[in-house]
Amino acid sequence: MDISVIVPLYNEEESLPDLHAWIKRVMDEHNFSYEIIFVNDGSTDKSWQVIEQLAQSNPEVHGIKFRRNYGKSPALYCGFEQAEGNVVITMDADLQDSPDEIPELYRMITEDDYDLVSGYKMNRKKGDPLSKTIPTKLFNATARAVSGIKNLHDFNCGLKAYKNEVVKNIEVYGEMHRYIPYLAKNAGFVKIGEKPVHHQARQFGVSKFMGWNRFVNGYLDLLSLWFISTFGRKPMHIFGFIGTLMFFIGFCAVVTVGGIKIHALLTHTPHPLVTSSPYFYIALTMMILGTQLFLTGFIADMISRNSTERNIYQISKRI
Repeated sequence: MDISVIVPLYNEEESLPDLHAWIKRVMDEHNFSYEIIFVNDGSTDKSWQVIEQLAQSNPEVHGIKFRRNYGKSPALYCGFEQAEGNVVITMDADLQDSPDEIPELYRMITEDDYDLVSGYKMNRKKGDPLSKTIPTKLFNATARAVSGIKNLHDFNCGLKAYKNEVVKNIEVYGEMHRYIPYLAKNAGFVKIGEKPVHHQARQFGVSKFMGWNRFVNGYLDLLSLWFISTFGRKPMHIFGFIGTLMFFIGFCAVVTVGGIKIHALLTHTPHPLVTSSPYFYIALTMMILGTQLFLTGFIADMISRNSTERNIYQISKRI
């Protein structure tokens, strides 16, 4: 199979027939063999009924229905797991991503040998509120700096193309869909490109991804991903180092406070009790915290050796 198109969606019943017709037209014009995997992320409207109707008359249409809303990353994870095409395309269901971009994305993967190609929405509508545009610009600048992927301007663009082996070797969980290029790089897929894509105006409903919470959550996820990629397999290196350093400083401070007291006793110089000095308690606290951090690193090292089951989701139906 040439292409798998994965479409995560939440309450997009109006746009699904038009999106399917558009994808089908592009695929037929270029004689691609393909499948479309709609992942219904707990929609409360008639999105699943629409998917079932499309699947009845179109064998290329498949569907995954979550029992509840998990988020975009789990939807992509389950879509990636099922995808069979040599090239995997992801796009949003709101008709803002143009299927006309698929042939060129496919060519860049198959002929230019990119591992991943991310879309760049250069013509975003000027009416976007500041609560969306400012966090987006700051987020992308920070993501470039932390990930080292300097050539991407829009990490969070839903329109992306991947080699099949890329999606089978990355784990998308939580809200890590924003950082799929970073995940791919950490997995050893370093040939990452970008393609300017046309950004359509939304025809139905409202965006599900607005507000400053995207800004806060995005930075927390980026910090988590940086820490995991840097110390995920060696947590003792960071916790153990900081813990040892704090314990050593605290121990030296305790010795200093005790030494001053002993010197005062030997010279018969009046000196307050050791426990009257605030430095004694600061030093003791540092030693305790240092020991706790060291043990945290040791336990984290043991946990990191065991596999997790964080990507188990309740799926009620598959087509």
